[in-house]
Amino acid sequence: MEIKDKDLKVSLSGVELQNPVVPASGCFGYGYGMAEYYDIDCLGSISFKGTTLHPRFGNPLPRVAECEAGMINSVGLQNPGIDKVISEELPRMRQCFHQPIIANISGFSVDEYVECCRRIDAEEQVAIIELNVSCPNVHGGGMSFGTQCESVAEVTRAVKQVTTKPLYVKLSPNVTDIVAIARSAEDAGADGICLINTMLGMRIDVRTRKPVIANVMGGFSGDAIFPVAVRMVYQVAKACSIPVMGCGGVSTARDVIEMMMAGATAVQVGAANLRDPYACPRIIESLPAEMERLGIDRLADIIGVCP
Repeated sequence: MEIKDKDLKVSLSGVELQNPVVPASGCFGYGYGMAEYYDIDCLGSISFKGTTLHPRFGNPLPRVAECEAGMINSVGLQNPGIDKVISEELPRMRQCFHQPIIANISGFSVDEYVECCRRIDAEEQVAIIELNVSCPNVHGGGMSFGTQCESVAEVTRAVKQVTTKPLYVKLSPNVTDIVAIARSAEDAGADGICLINTMLGMRIDVRTRKPVIANVMGGFSGDAIFPVAVRMVYQVAKACSIPVMGCGGVSTARDVIEMMMAGATAVQVGAANLRDPYACPRIIESLPAEMERLGIDRLADIIGVCP
């Protein structure tokens, strides 16, 4: 099949990406590990591993359970802390990745979010800050920031006061009304929304009669959650006026196009990277042919076309 030139470029709050494919946080590390196998500059961006104010070892083992069409993980935000990310990880990324970087930031209090975001905002290669509000609020009874409109608005508003980069709030699907949560982030000043984070899942070892994961429950991701992600992207894109990054179960070029038609401007690829380290370049290479089959010349033209 002869393929005409296709335009894969998209723009997130003024940040130009050469294509919409972005490895999701936690599924690609800081990128340089994969740079040993292919030129990661082919990616639109990278959302690097979730970063907290202080180093974290993470949850006890085992942390991963296999599922049909997916996986459950409870890694527990293992990371070296914001200072080492800035002093060690970002310089290593700069050596092999020259596209815009998305900094995924987590915290257990508003003050932690604010301090991490203030520090990462000063880093030149970081183009977008992605606020993971799925962490438990230690000053709010342990409930996740992302499950209540008030707490989403509070942390978004506080971070916006100390940052200059576009702020995208990554939302949990484990809520009753995703639109209300997204609107609260938008009203508090968010520049964009990223969704969905993992769903809550569990596996039991029927031989031992105990949970497979030491933490009992964990984040369920993979192909099985794709329809849920498409539905939530569609709902939020229709209800909000800020851009959406779609995430959840994406593993093919057609998935990328479907999620963009639902309203996503860029699309993150998560669990597929763990099953196939070449998932992202394979998707990018497949996009022009898939666009040709569907009569699409510019990806930007299909964002939110589904009525």
